Amino acid sequence: MKVNLDKIVSLSKRRGFVFQSSEIYGGLNGCWDYGPLGVELLNNIKREWWQTMTLREDIEGIDAAILMHAKVWEASGHVANFTDPMVDCKECKARFRADQLEDAMCGNPAYKGRSAIKCMEDGKFTEPRQFNLMFKTFVGPVEEDAAVVYLRPETAQGIFVNFLNVLNCSRQKIPFGIAQIGKAFRNEINTKNFLFRTREFEQMEMQYFVRPGEDMKWFEYWKEERMKWFIELGLKKEKLQFSPHPEDKLAHYARAAVDIEYEFPFGWGEIEGVHNRTDFDLTQHSNYSSKMLEYYDDETKEKYIPFIIETSAGASRSFMTFLIDAYHEEEVRGEKRVVLKFHPKLAPIKVGVFPLVNRDGMPEIARNIFEDLRKYFRSFYDDKGAIGRRYRRQDEVGTPYCITVDSQTLEDQTVTIRERDSMEQIRIHMDNIKVFLNERLNNQ
Repeated sequence: MKVNLDKIVSLSKRRGFVFQSSEIYGGLNGCWDYGPLGVELLNNIKREWWQTMTLREDIEGIDAAILMHAKVWEASGHVANFTDPMVDCKECKARFRADQLEDAMCGNPAYKGRSAIKCMEDGKFTEPRQFNLMFKTFVGPVEEDAAVVYLRPETAQGIFVNFLNVLNCSRQKIPFGIAQIGKAFRNEINTKNFLFRTREFEQMEMQYFVRPGEDMKWFEYWKEERMKWFIELGLKKEKLQFSPHPEDKLAHYARAAVDIEYEFPFGWGEIEGVHNRTDFDLTQHSNYSSKMLEYYDDETKEKYIPFIIETSAGASRSFMTFLIDAYHEEEVRGEKRVVLKFHPKLAPIKVGVFPLVNRDGMPEIARNIFEDLRKYFRSFYDDKGAIGRRYRRQDEVGTPYCITVDSQTLEDQTVTIRERDSMEQIRIHMDNIKVFLNERLNNQ
């Protein structure tokens, strides 16, 4: 099924997944707020990533500060190299990336639908100039060069500068990794495609430190591990692919790089990068800080600067990917059913609880079941409207199971449990609900 991105955006707002930031003031382009269901989905994605990484014996976690010493970004190359060529329209003052004009549209409402290329041909653009993508601010009351700091454009540098700290306190041995989830900021010239390219986003990054000469072995290992993670959480295999970076397109620090791409409604796009960063980062920070970021091997009695294999995924972009992949439209008995077929571990709401009708003691029993379940699972109670409509509302937000209390419950204490994807219904005793849900929600 071809998914329409406009439908995803509409559903996201209507059902409380994602809202435009500062919407009552007209919105702030490239920034988004996560609503009640959105924050649950986002947290579930981050939790699955975090557990996948840090439950391993060879990976530690950290949470580094967003604001860092300005020299960090000089050492990393971001101050000098983190730039895009930019052109401005002399007429409407819209700003475009010079290397992406073919896909851009004129920013003047009077020329709606006009290609930016046509504006360029008409001589409306300035000459290209380099534009640094980092947000700059100042520490302290005086705005001077000595007080400059940046909002980090990536979380990786916080890991690199803490390499020795983590190594010494954890007593890890090479190979080992450091994982981090955190906000990053990029002053993108053009934001587009909903959550795909934004100015504020969250990254899930892991830097794996390895012995030089073993780097390509670990590069291949992490490439396969990260693809497997997306598939195990429900993304369709046929919608995923590896896209290696050609040698002439590699970043200046990389020996090898590959993107894991997903086929979005607007085409293939990166959802995670796996990079062999060599020893560039630790070498640079050693040179700029005068603190040698080396590893001492007790067995071989040698010192060396480790190579680094990076896995870098966007939590926000992963959110969008899982949402799009889960979206399905089906016809059921002549009616359209919209259903989000999330993996149970990612579903924002795990179980809905309904009384069939609001009488004969059914609401009291249903409410008691709900109050018990919500201690263990994110649950939702609904007693409004026809039971079919209540099922459809939960289908549309991806709830895996719905429990209905009906007249038979009053006789034998059994309830109906309905499964989202198949819509099959079974009856089980009330005493077995928690065991049933735990097996299906936590062990898949």
